[in-house]
Amino acid sequence: MLRSQLCSAESLRSPALRAWAERLRPMWDDGRDVMLHRKMWEWLFVAEALHERGMLAPGRSGLGFGVGQEPLVALFAHAGCDLVATDQPRGSAIASGWTDSQAEWAGGLEHLNTHGLCPDEQFVRQVRYRAVDMNAIPSDLRGFDFTWSSCALEHLGSLAAGEDFVLASMDCLRPGGVAVHTTEYLVSSENETVEAGGTVFYRRRDIDALVERLRREGHDIDMDYRLGDTPEDLHVDVPPYTDVHLRTQLAGYVTTSLALIITKGTGGGGGLRTLFRRPKG
Repeated sequence: MLRSQLCSAESLRSPALRAWAERLRPMWDDGRDVMLHRKMWEWLFVAEALHERGMLAPGRSGLGFGVGQEPLVALFAHAGCDLVATDQPRGSAIASGWTDSQAEWAGGLEHLNTHGLCPDEQFVRQVRYRAVDMNAIPSDLRGFDFTWSSCALEHLGSLAAGEDFVLASMDCLRPGGVAVHTTEYLVSSENETVEAGGTVFYRRRDIDALVERLRREGHDIDMDYRLGDTPEDLHVDVPPYTDVHLRTQLAGYVTTSLALIITKGTGGGGGLRTLFRRPKG
């Protein structure tokens, strides 16, 4: 099974993720085999992590945070899941500039199946949309089989706010449920970072601290911090962007994507056996 890890060309080209890429081909059918883009990796990774754990099946329930106009909502609905797709309220989206691009904020169901990844009749039957502030998750969103977010938690105002969201969102799951979140991970420094603002960058120390908080609450997470070492992995993409976009330069830092897979504990803190694997070498 996949475990929490960093984006890499090897992972993106794996048979499991390639199979999901084929399902998303209506989005990018331009002749390329697999898009070497970290956003594509995030979507494929979230899908495969949930699939491996039996979450993408009829009767399963899922809750998506900060979904924007990503394809995962339609993909999971087509798998038979009953979903609540959420994004920030309209007022805060306008104030923060998320509506400017016309492609990064949902605002309703009409923007969540634009590529026809799910039959329209099935989509409207299985998906509900709701405005949700990720810093204040409503208390009635409970009992889901799985939750997910794709590069959303780093936009909540600070490192601490993103970490608090991950912990708080575990309350939305039933015992044994699965959360998968992707976020920005800092490659170029283990010390300096952007700790507050519109986009923050998580260092290994920040993720280590989050992992420990999750484990104290009795949740299960297994980390792998190994970075890819192929020429595509080592390339740092800057504007004008190229077709190889696994590492990016943002605000003077080099970042990539990190995916977290967390299984909700069935008892009190420390009730699950967890492993923390250090990178090899």
